[in-house]
Amino acid sequence: MKPIWHSLKVSLEQLNEGGLGTMGEHLGMEFTEIGTDYLRAMMPVDRRTVQPYGLLHGGASAALAETVGSMASGLVINPEKQIVVGLEINANHVRGVREGYVHAIAKPLHLGASTHVWDIRITDDHHKLVCVSRLTVAVLQKKDTTEAAAS
Repeated sequence: MKPIWHSLKVSLEQLNEGGLGTMGEHLGMEFTEIGTDYLRAMMPVDRRTVQPYGLLHGGASAALAETVGSMASGLVINPEKQIVVGLEINANHVRGVREGYVHAIAKPLHLGASTHVWDIRITDDHHKLVCVSRLTVAVLQKKDTTEAAAS
């Protein structure tokens, strides 16, 4: 299978460095694998990511899903000409988690010129399904800086 990524020169180290100073860093997210058509990340279940009952917070799962899906879209586009922004996310929380890590894998359902749709599955350390999410991302053209300066 041919890789879906714009460039194959991106490393996990670069992806993780790109998350410094963001919500992803605050929640302890880490990218762990780039496949030919998927991106994986993980996040700890700890005091930063649980709700008052001690279970993984649904918002933390949604943040992980949006982070891995958005980053995957960012790897598909030409970053010199385009940017990506989230349009819509949904998440079905199917199992609670109290400890360890959750692992997300984003795979494309649609990679169009103006939108991408990602299927994100989040599992626990025992590979049990925790959350199913779908993320829709808008692909926007960067404004030409020479054109903007002239107007």
